[in-house]
Amino acid sequence: MKTKMRVLIVSFLFAMLIVGCGEQDKPKQAPEKTTEVEAKASEKTADSQDAPAEEKKLKAGFIYVGPVGDYGWSHAHDLGKRYVESLYPWLETVIVESVTEADSLRIMDRLVQQQKCDVIFTTSFGYMDNTVKAAEKYPDTKFMHCAGFKRGANLGTYFGDLYQMYYLNGMMAGILTKSNKLGYVAAYPIPELIRHINAYALGAKAVNPDATVDVKWIYAWYGPDKAKEAAEALIAEGCDALAFTEDTPAVVEVGQTHCEKGKQIYTFSHYSPMQVYGKDSVVSGQRMDWGGMYAKILKDIHEGTWDPSQDVWWLAKEKAAILGGSPDEAVNTKFVEPLKQALIKTEQFGEISAYDLIMKRYEQMKQGVEVFDPFMGPVSDNKGEIKIKEGERASKDDLLSMMYFVDNVKGEIPNK
Repeated sequence: MKTKMRVLIVSFLFAMLIVGCGEQDKPKQAPEKTTEVEAKASEKTADSQDAPAEEKKLKAGFIYVGPVGDYGWSHAHDLGKRYVESLYPWLETVIVESVTEADSLRIMDRLVQQQKCDVIFTTSFGYMDNTVKAAEKYPDTKFMHCAGFKRGANLGTYFGDLYQMYYLNGMMAGILTKSNKLGYVAAYPIPELIRHINAYALGAKAVNPDATVDVKWIYAWYGPDKAKEAAEALIAEGCDALAFTEDTPAVVEVGQTHCEKGKQIYTFSHYSPMQVYGKDSVVSGQRMDWGGMYAKILKDIHEGTWDPSQDVWWLAKEKAAILGGSPDEAVNTKFVEPLKQALIKTEQFGEISAYDLIMKRYEQMKQGVEVFDPFMGPVSDNKGEIKIKEGERASKDDLLSMMYFVDNVKGEIPNK
């Protein structure tokens, strides 16, 4: 009997335990029954909230005239490309480096046909005619040509110009030179380089009327051996300050080597921060930030507001052109004191140190060409002809077509 009673009690307790557990698991308020239509509508709403509409993608191709590692022009463009890559999640990019001008059309064919690029940036003046051909051949693809002047329905132009920085570099060279002979190692005789050489010469003349500029042409954007040879030739001829347009630190390295041997040669880096290659030689330089420009162009294309008829032309005011051979300083600390010790008499500022004058001109350039521009008349060529009249400023068209040397640049512009 006791055994039977024990079994009944255990069974009762077990049943109560099951009921208790069931009450705990049961929701406090049972959901109402949902129809199949309501369920599908609910799923659709949830999907739209959890997975927003996919953003339109854009693929951009970049054609470089030199290797990305040139540490000059192509390197600077690639830094701009990397910036927009990090900025826009909808952007995909592809690059082709070391493309000759003759081969550029074939590369554009490949980027359109195989890589399916929506927009192609051709980053050298010499690509202009082939870019025009490609734009006509592929009307559904957008093209942006750097440094050129030919535009079309699907072809635009852009450029970040450094002539203002070359003027400031010329001012420093004109103050520091002991021989009054400045040198320039130049790639090709095109308006861009003529403009930069002239700005460099005008900057030197502004602080030193006796300073002249000699030019050596190497006919190469990327030609370190040719650049070194030209730099050595200019030094042998008495030049003690060198600027250049060539996409390696070759000229800077030549200057540094002479400094280490006891002969001071002043150099000015080009496009990228090259002061690390010439800590005793690099006074300053010019750097270009392509990132902001590429960001604007690609954003306009992505949003459908791109206007190829409007040339994108950025200077110091747009923070594209930057003074300095180092990201950390506009002028190498080593040369600040000599520039401060030199006093210049000016109409605008009275007597002022060369260093302070250079910095004031830089700040004026950042305000715009209306405040200060290197190509303000009177400006004469080296044959005695007035090119910019007194009180006038060179127009953008004048700058883009400039093919004369100002009066303190020696020699003639070659036809080649």
